[in-house]
Order: sequence, then C-alpha cells, then structure tokens
Amino acid sequence: MKVFLIGFMGCGKTTLGKKLASKTGFTFVDLDKLIEQTAGKSIPAYFSEHGEGAFRELERDVLQTAQLPENAIVATGGGAPCYFNNMEWMNNEGLTVYISLPPGALASRLEKAEEVRPVLKDYKGEALVQFIAGKLEEREPFYSKAKITASGLGLTADKLWAAINP
Repeated sequence: MKVFLIGFMGCGKTTLGKKLASKTGFTFVDLDKLIEQTAGKSIPAYFSEHGEGAFRELERDVLQTAQLPENAIVATGGGAPCYFNNMEWMNNEGLTVYISLPPGALASRLEKAEEVRPVLKDYKGEALVQFIAGKLEEREPFYSKAKITASGLGLTADKLWAAINP
C-alpha cells in the first residue's frame, strides 16, 4: 500500500511519516528530498533560479515517475496536491491522508521550527496566521479530496495508523 501524506507545511507529514514507516516497516519517502536529488540543488535554490512554474512541473514529474516501493509512506510538499492532476494521481495510486491543522497551530509550529521556510520569512505573529489562513483557503478544495482527513492536533503514528488501517 502507498500512503500519501498531504497538508500544509508544518502539519507533521515528515515527522509522522517517518514514525509511521518505522512502526509499519514501510519505506519512508520524502518527496522534497527526491526533488532535490533530481534537481541537484535545494528546493529554494531551484525555485529562485527557475521560478514556481518550473518547480511545480519538476515536482509533478518526480511524484508521478518515481519508482516507489510497494509499501511506502510518502510525505509530499504542502503545495503538491494543488497542481496539475497530482491529487487525482495520488488517489489512484494509493491512499491519501490529509493532516489538518488550524492556522494558529501551524503558525506556532512554523515559528518554532529550526528551518525558516523561505516563503514565510517576512511573516511573524498574526501576519503569519493570516498568511496561512489564506493559503489554506486556496488549498482546501484540493486537500479535501483526500480519502482520509486526520486532525493533526495530538496525532501520533499509532492514531494515524488506526485511521489508515481500521
């Protein structure tokens, strides 16, 4: 089974994905890492050199052509479901799980993160919450196509696995 974790940056796709893979024996795949390996540079560097359009095309190509193991937990980038036919492709290829968190919780996590996300560098406090709320509103029509929606509040690998494999 392929499980695609989707949701806004900071919702826990990578952290929960690694724990879930460890728990289940599935292979953990970080789509962003695959993109960086393919591009030979970091995503921010690729973005600034080639622009968002070229990045989204590369993201789609890597997602849809990667040789994923039969049993894989795939953490996608926050925007990946929102471009081209990526959401439909993931729904056809496996199980999509939207890890949902409110804007305030996401902002709190992102402000505490070790790595500053380039797109967020100009936002702090309430401005960050408002930015995230706007982005979530844009992305919700795509995220809501996930086969499973799980609240990220207090979500553990065990709870996530129970939602995936009832």
